[in-house]
Amino acid sequence: MSGTFVGMPAFPEAAREAVRDTTLRGNLRHATHTIRAKRAKAVAEVPDWAQLREAGKRIKDHTLRHLDEYLVRLEEAVTAAGGTVHWAADAAEANRIVTALVEETGESEVVKVKSMATQEIELNEALEAAGIRAYETDLAELIVQLGRDRPSHILVPAIHRNRGEIREIFAREMGGWGRPAPGGLTDTPAELAEAARLHLREKFLRAKVGISGANFMVAETGTLVVVESEGNGRMCLTLPETLISVVGIEKVVPTWRDLEVFLQTLPRSSTAERMNPYTSTWTGTTDEDGPRAFHLVLLDNGRTDTLADEVGRQALRCIRCSACLNVCPVYERAGGHAYGSVYPGPIGAILSPQLRGTASGIDASLPYASSLCGACYEVCPVAIDIPEVLVHLRERVVQGGRAVRDGNRVVLQPAKGHAAERAAMRAARWAFSHPGALRTGQRLASRTRRLHPRTLPGPGRAWSGTRDLPAVPAEPFRDWWRRTHGGDGTAVPGTEPGAGTPVRDEAGDGGGDR
Repeated sequence: MSGTFVGMPAFPEAAREAVRDTTLRGNLRHATHTIRAKRAKAVAEVPDWAQLREAGKRIKDHTLRHLDEYLVRLEEAVTAAGGTVHWAADAAEANRIVTALVEETGESEVVKVKSMATQEIELNEALEAAGIRAYETDLAELIVQLGRDRPSHILVPAIHRNRGEIREIFAREMGGWGRPAPGGLTDTPAELAEAARLHLREKFLRAKVGISGANFMVAETGTLVVVESEGNGRMCLTLPETLISVVGIEKVVPTWRDLEVFLQTLPRSSTAERMNPYTSTWTGTTDEDGPRAFHLVLLDNGRTDTLADEVGRQALRCIRCSACLNVCPVYERAGGHAYGSVYPGPIGAILSPQLRGTASGIDASLPYASSLCGACYEVCPVAIDIPEVLVHLRERVVQGGRAVRDGNRVVLQPAKGHAAERAAMRAARWAFSHPGALRTGQRLASRTRRLHPRTLPGPGRAWSGTRDLPAVPAEPFRDWWRRTHGGDGTAVPGTEPGAGTPVRDEAGDGGGDR
C-alpha cells in the first residue's frame, strides 16, 4: 500500500495535536453524533437486521475463501461484455496502467467518482506527474481537493470542515480549478451546493475520460455497482467516452442476488437511508449508451497478503460504510488525519497495518488507536470483529512472528519500543502457568494493598494519568471461595462435571486460576 500520508508521526503524537483543536473536535462531535443517531433509527426499522448482518458476513467469507475462482469468473464476464480487465499487483503498477490508458485517449483531464482505492494508490498525484489533471466531483472530495487537504472520513471526507471554512475555500480556490464561486457566496448549504453544481457541470459536459471505483463487482455477470447520494457518480459513469474503474479485488461478490443483502445494509449503515438515491450498475459496453470503452483495473496492493492471515483477513469483508468511525470514541476526539491513511478510524487501524505492514512508526501504532470498547463490532454490517484483529495486530507488533508480505512468507521482527511490554507479557505467561506462584503473588498483593501507590511510576504514568488503578481486594478470590464454600462440599468453579479439565495447583485441588 502506498504511503499516502508520508511523514506523519505515530498515532499518539498526531492525536495529541488533534485533540487540542477545539474547532475540529466540535465539527467531529456534531457530525458523528448526528450520523450515529440517524443510522440507529434506520437500522431499527429492519426486523431481520441481525440475519442480514450474518448473511453479509457469510457471503463475504465464502467469497474470500474462493477469491481466485470468482476473480477469474469476473474477468471472463467483463471481457465477454466488451470490457478489458487489467491486473495490478501494487500501487505503482495500477498507476502506470491508468496513466497509460488516459494517455492513449489523448486527453489531459479526467473526472472522478469518489474512490478510496484511487486515494490509496495516490492516483491523482501520479496523473498530475504525467500532465493529466484529475477533478474530484463528489462534494466532500471537491472540498478536500480545493483546500489542498486530506480526507478524514470514509463517507464524509470533509467532516472536519464546517460551513464557514467551506465557503472560504470555495471563494478562494474555485477560480483556479475552473468556474469561480458566485460573488457574495454565503455559508448556507443551498448556496454552497449550488456553487459546487455550477463549478462541476462544465467539467461533466467536457470530460472524455471518467475514473471510478466500485462498491461491488458481480462475478456472475461482470457487473460493477456504485452507490452514491449526489448524482455526480452517475454523470461520471455515463457521459465520458472512456471509463476506467480501479477496484480492490475484495469487492467481488459471487452473484447478482447477493447484492440484495448489501443494498439493504450499506445505505442504512452509511448514510442512514433506506436506499441510496443513486445506484448505478454497468456491464461492459454498449453501442446505445454510456462509455464506448471500459477498463477494469483489479487492485491487489497487499490484499492477498491480508487474505493469508486467518484472523486479520476479516478486515477484507469491509463494505466501507464508515459506521465504525461514527461510534468510535477515539476517532471522535482525534479525527481521521491522525491515522496517517486514507482509511481512518477503527477499520483503518486494522486495514492499513495489514496492507502496508507494521514496519513504520505510524502503522505499528495504529493497532493501539483503540480503547477496545467493542462499539465498532456492534455496528459493523458484516460483523468484522475489529477488537479481535486489533489485539492480534498488537501481538504482531510486540512479538513479531510469521506473516506474508508481497506474497512471500517472512518472519517479522518485533517493533522497537516494546521491550518492556514483551517482558511483562512473558512474566504474566509464566505466572499463569504456575498456579502456586500466582496464588502467592495474589496473597502478597492483598496483604500489602495499603502500601500500593495510587499512580504508576515511570512509563506507567502515561496509563495511570487518566485512569484509576483498580483497588486490590482484601483477599484473593481463591481464598474467599475456600473460606465461604470450601467446607460444604461445593465444587470450585470450573471443576463441576462437564466443565472440562481443571487447572491443578501443587496441592492437587482444582482451584487454579485460568
